[in-house]
Amino acid sequence: MPLLALIRHGQSQWNLENRFTGWVDIPLTDKGREEARSAGEAIRDLRFHRAFTSNLVRAQETLKIVLQVIDQSGLPVEKDVALNERHYGALQGLNKAETAIKYGEEQVHIWRRSYDVPPPADRTDLNPEGISESLKDTAARTIPYFSSSILPRLTAGETVLVVAHGNSLRSIVMHLDHLTKEQVLQLNIATGSPIVYSVDSFGRVLEKKDHALNTP
Repeated sequence: MPLLALIRHGQSQWNLENRFTGWVDIPLTDKGREEARSAGEAIRDLRFHRAFTSNLVRAQETLKIVLQVIDQSGLPVEKDVALNERHYGALQGLNKAETAIKYGEEQVHIWRRSYDVPPPADRTDLNPEGISESLKDTAARTIPYFSSSILPRLTAGETVLVVAHGNSLRSIVMHLDHLTKEQVLQLNIATGSPIVYSVDSFGRVLEKKDHALNTP
């Protein structure tokens, strides 16, 4: 039976500092590396055919640690920007609490938790291109990539590991669980806690186990 394991990267330095990270390349903390090791232990019994990750170092470092723990360091890995975290625009690098004081808690909550309202896209040192994404925008790149690159592996009978980010994984889970845009707003993906799906030969979900909840 094909299996799909999804893992959000371990704690990064900017997670620790309560900053908006987005596409900025920030490494893991020691706690994040330990979370990656724990994630590996949780899926130690699974044997994967291929892994997918983003272009960002915190996801790649997490994947490397997981593969070391499960003794599959030679696994083929595909990296793609489609699995990157949501781009937080002009908020990237800013402390979340200080941003709430500057713009107001309600506005920052809308930027963070709404489905289709992106943060401001002002050009900054950490956002020279003036990019900004809502969760809807993130899903618009993540789900087609999942459908074209990951799903065919599953329907071919392979067991696949995806290590990515909170919002790129939220969009994939939204797709797999058939969540509405209202339901996905309540979804949080824990760092370093695998979600494992069993799927049939058509890619339809048969079973889901969320290790963060320790329940099927």
